[in-house]
Amino acid sequence: MINVHKLTKHYDQTVAVDNISFEVAKGEIVGFLGPNGAGKTTTMKILTCYMPPTSGKANVAGMDVLEGSLQIRKRIGYLPEQNPLYNDLDVLEYLRFVAELRGISKDQQNARIRKMIEVCGLKQVINKNIGEMSKGFKQRVGLAQAMIHDPDILILDEPTSGLDPNQIVEIRNLIKEIGREKTVILSTHILPEVQATCNRAIIIDKGSIVADGSLQELQAAFHGLERISLEIKAAPNGISEKLRAIDHVKTVKEESSKGDLHTFILEVEKGQDLREKIFDLSVAESWKLLELHREVTTLEDVFRQLTHR
Repeated sequence: MINVHKLTKHYDQTVAVDNISFEVAKGEIVGFLGPNGAGKTTTMKILTCYMPPTSGKANVAGMDVLEGSLQIRKRIGYLPEQNPLYNDLDVLEYLRFVAELRGISKDQQNARIRKMIEVCGLKQVINKNIGEMSKGFKQRVGLAQAMIHDPDILILDEPTSGLDPNQIVEIRNLIKEIGREKTVILSTHILPEVQATCNRAIIIDKGSIVADGSLQELQAAFHGLERISLEIKAAPNGISEKLRAIDHVKTVKEESSKGDLHTFILEVEKGQDLREKIFDLSVAESWKLLELHREVTTLEDVFRQLTHR
């Protein structure tokens, strides 16, 4: 549905997007992830035909963004970071206005508006002025305007920005529901956003793509050490040395020690699960093992390593 090849965008001497390439297939929910200023919004604006690239190609729904701009806009729904709402209209008036802009015929407008009210959970605010609504409901209205013409592709730029925790959960669930039928690109710098809604992440930094794959693939490809934390109740003699003697343990750090209570952090080779060996050692040494926790590689670990400035 989306094919980007060597896409570049300059603002005077600033390179906002630098020779990036990626594809998004039908039915995917892809997180376009990066720190502020990485080039996410610029890429979204090019894909939605809001601005042209400096060079390279971008095809959306089989059409070039330069040659098929008007046709592409009919096939996509776009929720920009700044929600395009009219605060002096109520929800029903606004959705009818958008339906007319989208060229939806009069005999289909009511059905499409009813569908958006149901899908986006707007029934209780349908006659309320948009300017009087909470940020969460405004985002729901923004999603409704993006989908009212039943597009094949949804492009969402920071859709949960400024929402409270309950509203964030509601919007994430709505995006996952939408993603069952649509192709979705979700642009964000918020890691939990991608983990909660997406099955693939593209990480961009300083205008370049630095990683692309499923969340599991990105975590598996992360090069580094894993950590195991444990709390032991035992006499202090020689615990660190005995833990360090376990195969694949690289470092042992005693975080705290109070009487016969000791907390350790072990750094171990990636992919090595040493919990069973630590348990067996504790039994053999008559240590009381109070806590044993393996910290697996997270998307945050991957993101921080790839975008560390």
